[in-house]
Amino acid sequence: MKFLITVAVAALTIMISTTAQAFCGFYVARADTSLFNQASQVVLVRDDDRTVITMANDFQGDVKDFAVVIPVPTFIERGQINVADRALVEHLDAYTAPRLVEYHDPDPCNRYELEEVASMDMAFPRSAQALKASLGRSRGVTIEASYTVGEYDILILSAEESDGLIEWLDENGYNIPRGAEAVVDSYLKQDMRFFVAKVNLEEQSKLGYSYLRPLQVAYESNKFMLPIRLGTLNANGKQELYVYGLTRTGRIETTNYRTVKLPSNTEVPEFVQAEFSNFYRSMFEKQTIKENERGVFLEYAWDMNWCDPCAADPLSADELRKLGVFWVGGGRNDRGVKSGAQDVFVTRLHVRYDKEHFPEDLVFQETGDRQNFQGRYVIRHPFRGELTCDATDYKKAVRQRQEREAETLANLTGWDIDDIRAKIDFIDTSSNVVDEPWWKRIWN
Repeated sequence: MKFLITVAVAALTIMISTTAQAFCGFYVARADTSLFNQASQVVLVRDDDRTVITMANDFQGDVKDFAVVIPVPTFIERGQINVADRALVEHLDAYTAPRLVEYHDPDPCNRYELEEVASMDMAFPRSAQALKASLGRSRGVTIEASYTVGEYDILILSAEESDGLIEWLDENGYNIPRGAEAVVDSYLKQDMRFFVAKVNLEEQSKLGYSYLRPLQVAYESNKFMLPIRLGTLNANGKQELYVYGLTRTGRIETTNYRTVKLPSNTEVPEFVQAEFSNFYRSMFEKQTIKENERGVFLEYAWDMNWCDPCAADPLSADELRKLGVFWVGGGRNDRGVKSGAQDVFVTRLHVRYDKEHFPEDLVFQETGDRQNFQGRYVIRHPFRGELTCDATDYKKAVRQRQEREAETLANLTGWDIDDIRAKIDFIDTSSNVVDEPWWKRIWN
């Protein structure tokens, strides 16, 4: 049996396999995590030194082959571990995803000024018993606790030395990648423990789930971070990571890497509506290169009470509570109506990382910045109906706008400008006034 090791977010995931101001506009598309393969997602709820992490694993394969090792900054009791519904993370992804919106120009012959779009900067073997039996050979490894939570068997490990922990993991069926000693040793020097989970097939069968639900851990620590370094040791190329921060105070940002706002509120040609996925992947790729592949990108920052335009409805107070937002009450209010989200600010960060460009774990801080921001891209449809006036100036302005949109798209994506122009339905700037009978203008 061949051991294949992959990493999901802040975890060393081991797969054992025989193979391996008002924006407005009409919302029309969103760039959710499905656009990228092996996109890991972590929800970080943070208030003071209290943290709740929800880890949505992107493991693919037979669930019996799943196991995960996660460094954690403190001892974890049974009550601090939970299993969540993945629909919660899916909803959060949909709500915060960058979006495409569209506007339609009004008839330029009506007595209204052509509206301009406001550009605003809103601003992761064996049974627990078998593992315990090998404790005598553990070289300083201690199993501090053993729990079964939902479909997962969980161990909390501590160790005196990295060599001892790695040997213990190897003896118990884990194949640790070369180079892990230094990374594990750095976590031990920080007095961190290791959270080990694997699927309990019997429990999973009882529960009826055919997929892995997200794991949740709540703890208190002054460390506000995600340990990603184990994940870069044997990764097959770059990895996509989405971090959703839920706080009281405002958006979160990384302190040891540059946090960058993605280009936003830009007008793009109409054909992008049918190619939004390709557009967003190309745009994100170019932005990562621009930041020397070391940037952490802000895709969304908003008060959870509302959205404009909405790519999905805001999460309810009950959903937020299930994600670990402990200061929000769930359920219904006095009138039996579901209570809304209050005092929750959501941040969506997107990072493409590897060992070379992200040699350190991600360290975060809360900020007091509650300025709204979203990755938002705009399509403006020209008026193509019959004209009852000389709209030459309007059509020339639209033609100039379409050229600017082509240049903007080329700059954002690196696409060839001539290929872009060939896809644009440029407006006809010739005069095509339709004469109306004189009497239509008497009372209208």
